[in-house]
Amino acid sequence: MLVTIDKRGSINLPSTIRKDMGLDVGTRMDLEVLEGGAIVLTPVAIYPTVKLSEKGLKKLADARKSGTVKMSTQLAEQINNAGTDAD
Repeated sequence: MLVTIDKRGSINLPSTIRKDMGLDVGTRMDLEVLEGGAIVLTPVAIYPTVKLSEKGLKKLADARKSGTVKMSTQLAEQINNAGTDAD
């Protein structure tokens, strides 16, 4: 399949390929150049991280020691709403 590089250095993946692979706007791709110059694009998922305060880290450590803990509503919502969109 022949594609063209535009003035910004971008290429367009044909819609049939995007549909077959389930690629949507904003999909992140890992680019690898193989020996001989072949280019491989692989879709990747990016998961946001949660940064805890010292208080939060202490609660997490205590919870791990006890073996059980009720997850905060805020954290449960973040986990449920997590996706691959980094925005």
